Amino acid sequence: MLERESYVSLATYRRDGRSVETAIWFAAEGPSLWAFTARDSGKVKRLRNSPRARVAACDARGKVHGAWRHAQAYIVDDPQRIAHALGLLRAKYGLLMRVTDFFSRLSGRFQSRAYLEIKL
Repeated sequence: MLERESYVSLATYRRDGRSVETAIWFAAEGPSLWAFTARDSGKVKRLRNSPRARVAACDARGKVHGAWRHAQAYIVDDPQRIAHALGLLRAKYGLLMRVTDFFSRLSGRFQSRAYLEIKL
């Protein structure tokens, strides 16, 4: 029932096997979760090395309150899939997502986003 949550904790793995957990916004669609982050973030660097991941429901600060689920996370490069992900995120977060997009465009960070597909 992740669909009802506002955040999930995404755990990605370093080369030495240690996990790094980060709270992220997401939109659920079938067996996939769609999310975005900075293209130069640590989680993107770790996902380039391995798609191995896990997710759990959490609060905005990353405090997990649900069971961990194993997943595979992929960086999305296709413009149509990125537009689809952005549409799902805007539908879920509404005005909050649009405000985030607006300020991301003002700061120049919108173009440096990476979109993720997380397959459960």
